[in-house]
Amino acid sequence: MPKLTVKDLFALKGQRQLTEIYVRTPKEAAACEAAGIDLIITAERSDCSEIRKAAPNTFLTIGLIYGDYTSPSEAIKGGFRALRLGADAVYCGSSLQFVEALANEGIPVVGHVGFIPYKSTWFGGFKAVGKKADEALQVYQRTLDYQNAGAIGVEIEIVPHKIAAEISRRVKILLIGMGSGTGCDAQYLFSTDILGDNEGHIPRHAKVYRDFKSEYQRLHQESIAAFREFKEEVASGVYPATRQLIEIQDEEYARFLAGLEAHP
Repeated sequence: MPKLTVKDLFALKGQRQLTEIYVRTPKEAAACEAAGIDLIITAERSDCSEIRKAAPNTFLTIGLIYGDYTSPSEAIKGGFRALRLGADAVYCGSSLQFVEALANEGIPVVGHVGFIPYKSTWFGGFKAVGKKADEALQVYQRTLDYQNAGAIGVEIEIVPHKIAAEISRRVKILLIGMGSGTGCDAQYLFSTDILGDNEGHIPRHAKVYRDFKSEYQRLHQESIAAFREFKEEVASGVYPATRQLIEIQDEEYARFLAGLEAHP
């Protein structure tokens, strides 16, 4: 299937639910592409070029690290660098001036509304945003602000599903929902939650589809056992055995010994 473009994404708004996964490694990116996931996202500190190679036909967003850019001009440089690494869009959680600067350069940019983890102190901690009408209207206005700044979409995080659905119907940009219901244009989860290897808190909106944590723990114990066996075999002389050795013909070995004797 050809890689989706920004134009394709806008055409799909309201037609079907898209899927997006935050990936950490090229292997996860490759698995997403094989599974038919529409969008993947990763942070710029990841191995972005290898992730791009692993999933060449999947729309890739690279997140600009919040706080690493202190001016719109710096953000533009980061945006172009992300494009060179293979991004189709960039995520920017900085102010609207940064978003507008990126958009003015033709860099597709995604913002963030609702709950924003790295700004949690403003929301009173980790909790849903928009459960009160005034707060929900602020989420709507912020989404409009991103639209007016030229963003192609926003991540909308843990907002009541009815609110997110109404906002989605009233804006032209994409709503990438994380815990915000089926009224959004895309459903977004982290690979760590889907695969079940999250060592921390698993949000209520996340769904665990596999138990990689237990499998990793099992493999860790197997690793210890294998390393211990290797150490024991070295100590006892079992390793290396004949099949692990490289032989030399007797006549060549004899010539080698003679050469050693003749060597000054």
